[in-house]
Amino acid sequence: MKTYEPTPSRKTAFLGLGVMGHPMAGHLARAGHEVCVYNRTAAKAQAWAREYGGRSAPTPREAAAGADFVFCCVGNDDDLRSVVLGERGALAGMKKGAIFIDHTTASATVARELSQAAEASGLSFVDAPVSGGQAGAVNGMLTVMCGGDQAAFDAMKPLAMAFARAVTRVGASGAGQLAKMVNQVCIAGLVQGLSEGIAFGQRAGLDMKLVLEVIGKGAAQSWQMDNRGTTMIDDKFDFGFAVDWMRKDLGLVLDEARRNGAQLPVTALVDQFYGDVQAMGGRRWDTSSLIKRLR
Repeated sequence: MKTYEPTPSRKTAFLGLGVMGHPMAGHLARAGHEVCVYNRTAAKAQAWAREYGGRSAPTPREAAAGADFVFCCVGNDDDLRSVVLGERGALAGMKKGAIFIDHTTASATVARELSQAAEASGLSFVDAPVSGGQAGAVNGMLTVMCGGDQAAFDAMKPLAMAFARAVTRVGASGAGQLAKMVNQVCIAGLVQGLSEGIAFGQRAGLDMKLVLEVIGKGAAQSWQMDNRGTTMIDDKFDFGFAVDWMRKDLGLVLDEARRNGAQLPVTALVDQFYGDVQAMGGRRWDTSSLIKRLR
């Protein structure tokens, strides 16, 4: 059970109630904050309000009205712009001095664009993508990497700790999104290596659950091995972070690499491998399903 550090109750909004946003908003409510939610499917927002005792609003603008902090977790750059900008967007309803915190995994470009739009309206914007998956959101144990103004970060951190175990500013606007890209690069290569290791061991006739137990106590240990190794052996992929989402994230990574000149040969190859998994019907399988290509 998540325990919450005592913080003064603040008026907040949360935009986007998917598999991540729904529990994240719930943690804010349970931590004692006043929460108004918006979701593109209004029934989901109404159901959340019944479950947690908060309020729902029909537009991002109305959800954000009067809030000190507006949190957001949607699908991609275009989804993010749709809830932030325009007459119905959150910026149009936010009061001067309020802070918009975006937990969407999006591009660094859109983070900087929306930060400038917020600043022009007398507001602050923090890009704050998360790592930890659905389980991390449900358990309030996400890792949050943030880009933006130091003062805005300092103000939002105590609230974000309601659904996180670590909230860290890594630089100026866009830096949070770039840090999340580094995270996805590291995971992609690691999962491919774990897939190859398990497939190799199985071909060699080894008891791979025993092997993972042994090598998991040494230098090969990783979160992926601890949490996905045995399920990969058992051919179970109906949980966790979906292949479609990983491909979206790796697309952002590869776009950024083309801009900054970084060489990502392994990441580009693993992205293609995830394309193979999609073609096998695995669009919603967990990312550990890379091993399916090797069987």
